[in-house]
Amino acid sequence: MDINLPEVLAEMQAAFERYEQALVSNDVAVLDELFWNSPHTLRYGATENLYGYQAIQDFRANRPSQGLARTCMNTVITTYGRDFATANTEFAREGNPRTGRQSQTWMRTPEGWRVVAAHVSLLA
Repeated sequence: MDINLPEVLAEMQAAFERYEQALVSNDVAVLDELFWNSPHTLRYGATENLYGYQAIQDFRANRPSQGLARTCMNTVITTYGRDFATANTEFAREGNPRTGRQSQTWMRTPEGWRVVAAHVSLLA
């Protein structure tokens, strides 16, 4: 299997950066676009477990839009072949002493790269 083919890795890095920009600016339309529209998609958040695209979309629509800025650290993106990738990062928010962690599994679909599973947690 081809790991981190340069052109695929560049695509995935761009998708991750687009997601990150949408997250911190609360661009719900882009966030919704970047999750796979499927009942198989899931997102475990810091305080919620969301099963299926609709639950994730509902969460995004009702999430507070303040205090979303963050700094990512130790981001690792790995592509496996041409259609599958993982993205993992740590993050910090100003005024919050806790370090966050985010893991995403991405799949190439006919519409482009989409998150099929995600996990967000905070260290004590």
